Amino acid sequence: MTNTVDNEIEPVTGEDKWTLRLYVAGQTPKAITAYANLKKICEEHLQGSYQIEVIDLLVNPTLAKDDQILALPTLVRKLPEPIKKIIGDLSNTERVLVGLDIRPIL
Repeated sequence: MTNTVDNEIEPVTGEDKWTLRLYVAGQTPKAITAYANLKKICEEHLQGSYQIEVIDLLVNPTLAKDDQILALPTLVRKLPEPIKKIIGDLSNTERVLVGLDIRPIL
């Protein structure tokens, strides 16, 4: 007898391109941790099919308006759509994978 998951998400292929924006405020320990966690997750699960853009709001504060950023650090998945946001240092890998729709909710 085998179990199946009804809401399984298609695996990421080489044709999928992920565009991720990480909003931070300077090089704080939380921002550095968030970037390191994001980089690790992308390397393990997206294997080169991603682009990370780090937006430092101390340098460009007006850029927060477009994505309606209210807390930092915030990760915004621009592509593939729909847009998704995750707030925090991204240390909970399972939450990030589910939040980005890389892994289905179990």
